[in-house]
Amino acid sequence: MPSPNRFYNAFDLATLTPRPSPEGEYRSAFQIDRDRIIHTSAFRRLQSKTQVFLSGEYDFYRTRLTHSIEVAQIGRSICGWLQQNSPNLSDDCFIDPDLVECACLSHDLGHPPFGHTGERTLHRLMRPYGGFEGNAQTLRLLTQTLFSERKQGIAPTRALLDAVLKYKTLSSETPQAKNHYLYDDQEPILDFTLGGEPFPIELTPGDDRNAFRSIECQIMDWADDTAYSLNDLADGIHAGFITASKLEAWAAKSNLTAADSTHIAKLAEAIHGNRVESRLNSYIGRFIRGTTLQPTANFLSNQTQRHQWRLDIAPDVKAQATLNKRIAYELVFRSPQLQQLDHKADFILTRMFEVLRDRYIEHTSNPLHLLPADVESDIEQTDHVNDRARLICDWIASMTDRFAFRTYRRLFDADFGSITDFV
Repeated sequence: MPSPNRFYNAFDLATLTPRPSPEGEYRSAFQIDRDRIIHTSAFRRLQSKTQVFLSGEYDFYRTRLTHSIEVAQIGRSICGWLQQNSPNLSDDCFIDPDLVECACLSHDLGHPPFGHTGERTLHRLMRPYGGFEGNAQTLRLLTQTLFSERKQGIAPTRALLDAVLKYKTLSSETPQAKNHYLYDDQEPILDFTLGGEPFPIELTPGDDRNAFRSIECQIMDWADDTAYSLNDLADGIHAGFITASKLEAWAAKSNLTAADSTHIAKLAEAIHGNRVESRLNSYIGRFIRGTTLQPTANFLSNQTQRHQWRLDIAPDVKAQATLNKRIAYELVFRSPQLQQLDHKADFILTRMFEVLRDRYIEHTSNPLHLLPADVESDIEQTDHVNDRARLICDWIASMTDRFAFRTYRRLFDADFGSITDFV
């Protein structure tokens, strides 16, 4: 077993469900969490799920899987930077990089096909049945549907659950929210994560409560921000959505600070000189070194060191990340090309869900066998309409982009598929 780390205690290492340890186990609890994630089909499916561009359009661009690997590398590096530069951390008391890596590798597991468009579509379709939210779906995978034969997920540690839980507000507490919530039936998991402690009155449902995060969750979130604010921008440039002339024209009509204008000029220079990757990659180190650890206190501080620290981000670094995301949003995500694909993705998921809803949720269509036998069996053993809808949503959310396209064509395209085509 690895040497004990005083940063963590029994409260942090407790698991949601029993997790027997084999004789001679050489891994830490967080290494077991990480290893279980890596060897799941849900993690492998990320290789064919959209990050910015539909997976498979080009081999060069990032997918959810390569994005998650990049986030994990950045997360581990932040841990190393903080341990080296924070006087309150030491060789035997430090933020565990295996735990942070696991949270980073897990953070997008619950995302459906077609990126954020898929998430918005499933939220709309599932609104009568409890909604859909990517972070809540990740929690569902970790605690219920991974290793589905056991119906207990990976039996995650409390520290991992807290590191993944960016949002801690239940759906019924913010009924008009389009995202950033947990499913109502996940309240017992949230209660376990918090050690049974109630939220103080000042942490009201919504943004206040969702901002309450462990230090590992804060690191994961900044690593995610770093990766997509830099790497999504690089993909947009390589795909031709962002050129030097488009960038300069956009800057001319935007309200930018002097620092923003300097950053735009350097980025345009890098595009002209074909040095985009080296320029943006150099910023990763700057974003890592822009973090510092500050003490804080809250209602869980007495239970765990994970809630005794706040991750501060240098204002100039945070401003640059915000600018990069703004550029990507306005020049890439709002482009007609991507929004046409978003429209198609919404149409595909809507048509599939409606067919499955009529057959399995509302029972208003012919009783054809449209789902895999194990999924259909689980649905037929469930009486509550919301539970049936959630199982259908699980199946759709687990799809890769390619599998969603193929399933749609098999259901609706008369010229596609054969009686032997079931994969």
